[in-house]
Amino acid sequence: MLSDAEKKRYSRQIRLFGEEGQERLKRTSVFIAGAGGLGSVISLYMAAAGFGKIRICDCDAVELSNLNRQILHANDDVGSAKAKSAYETLTAINPEIEVEALVEIISPENIDQLLQGCDLIMDGMDNFPVRYLLNRAALDRKIPLFHGAISGYQGQATTIIPGKTACLACIFPRAPPASVFPALGATCGIIGSIQVTEAVKYVTGAGRLLENRLLLWDGLSGSLDEMAYERNAACQECSDSGH
Repeated sequence: MLSDAEKKRYSRQIRLFGEEGQERLKRTSVFIAGAGGLGSVISLYMAAAGFGKIRICDCDAVELSNLNRQILHANDDVGSAKAKSAYETLTAINPEIEVEALVEIISPENIDQLLQGCDLIMDGMDNFPVRYLLNRAALDRKIPLFHGAISGYQGQATTIIPGKTACLACIFPRAPPASVFPALGATCGIIGSIQVTEAVKYVTGAGRLLENRLLLWDGLSGSLDEMAYERNAACQECSDSGH
């Protein structure tokens, strides 16, 4: 049940999906991989929306060069663990929710423990090896993965539902070369917001999800496009033969 304070806090979005929808958000536990550019936007809006438990994981410390896009953190946080800064920011935004912040490297050895009790996986990473690990974990646990990625003015997002949609390895069979890519905070804002919108829709049952559709944002032209995709019968991760 929602308290009177929660009904007032969430009153404008309760107009969209009712108190029942808000209660579903309250019962949902989310794992957010990364407290960087995407993770900042994802976690801030999930906290504000009232997702009941947020577990955010990042192994890095805040650097000055992060602050153009990583809006969880402020100048005084430089040198501190991103997870610590994330905890302080998120609990200040919404004391009604439970926040757990972990200073961890996401690895095959700890991924099961990190995801224990979580209903959704939010991809706030900046590298594909960890994204593939999240993809594998989502398939194993049969929970959705909300993918997002950015580079400069460009970004992409999709929603992966195990057993229903193609997985991340179907869409990207090979990881792109590792590189230090340009990052604009506003691009993180757009893609992270799309990911949170997808998560809200999934939990409340509203609208049409980005299932088997890769949404492509081009900030230079101010345009959104989408690319349809389908499951790869020979995928080593999600096909009957591969899994």
